[in-house]
Amino acid sequence: MFLSIKDMEIRKVRFDETFQPGAIDFSDAELRQVTPLHAEGFAVLLAHTDGEIRIRGRLQVEMESECDRCLGPAFFPLSADFDLFYRPMASIAREEEVGIDEGEAEIGFYEGAGLEVADIVKEQVLLNLPMQRICSEACKGICPICGSNRNESNCQCEVKPLDDRWKALRNL
Repeated sequence: MFLSIKDMEIRKVRFDETFQPGAIDFSDAELRQVTPLHAEGFAVLLAHTDGEIRIRGRLQVEMESECDRCLGPAFFPLSADFDLFYRPMASIAREEEVGIDEGEAEIGFYEGAGLEVADIVKEQVLLNLPMQRICSEACKGICPICGSNRNESNCQCEVKPLDDRWKALRNL
């Protein structure tokens, strides 16, 4: 769904969209959408501004990724609210550098006649995922010697002691 500036000049634009798995491409982030992604909310053109938009909404989805420790599947149910502000790109399109304050760092920019809901939702999914994607807090990872998944089997590998030639540097 496209959120048009022209429609927002007349009224608040509501959206209630469901994106089936595969409708939004998450492959660049090495993610897979497991359940339909549901997003609902509204967009409004703020009064007395030069095209500034506020978008409030909520999304729900379950995502799958590779676990950073054991390389097995890791699932992430997401349910998040968002409250976003966007300004037209023309408001900052200048040749010189422009300093921004802390409040302006939270503002996004758009070009053209509006914004696409799918782009907003994709960004919010990526921002709400944990930095370290692990299948569980108790994940043991993979063995650095034989490469087996320590969650599935206990290997008998022994970690060799470190080279003592570096001991003097470790004490610094």
